[in-house]
Amino acid sequence: MYYTALSHRSVKEGAAENNERLEYLGDAVLSAIVADYLFKRYPYKGEGFLTEMRSKMVNRQQLNDVALKMGLKKITLYNKFDNFLKGSQIFGNTLEALVGAVYLDKGYLRTKQWVLQRIIIPHLFVDDLEQIDINLKNRLIGWASKNGKLLEFETLNEKLEGTRRIFTIAVKIDGMILSEGKGFNKKDASQVAAQVAIEKLGL
Repeated sequence: MYYTALSHRSVKEGAAENNERLEYLGDAVLSAIVADYLFKRYPYKGEGFLTEMRSKMVNRQQLNDVALKMGLKKITLYNKFDNFLKGSQIFGNTLEALVGAVYLDKGYLRTKQWVLQRIIIPHLFVDDLEQIDINLKNRLIGWASKNGKLLEFETLNEKLEGTRRIFTIAVKIDGMILSEGKGFNKKDASQVAAQVAIEKLGL
């Protein structure tokens, strides 16, 4: 089961052999554990705050960063000749699959303990996350509006690689391309492009 959790679909095609089913399960389990953690940590905060904080903790980019810090890139089985996969967010997906595998193996309470000790406490600094703007696109839109710039998100490319569609989205300021992002859907590609744009603009 743990071997399956570490196997990306680029090396294991069958649904029973790759980590996508475990990722689906782990995503739900992780979300429940984080929701429970936040509910108890912030007894007087409203639903909107709790939902936003959970999004900050379990979004694709955040989980991918945590997975890299935990060394999952070294042990994930994926097609290492695919340059896109090397820089993509599949390692966050592997982390979710691992949570799913721990849950099936050890049950909810042990998984909750493991997630707290291995993921939340060492890697997700809640006080810092409170300060982070979750939606990078909104930050960029705010900057463009304040500075009288025309901001556009344009789909540059959409192609099939293996069995997955890959989208390339550009951030354009006054008609000029500032940054590009790739992802398995337009939302993820836009978020990556927005993050690169924000770094370039020093926001």
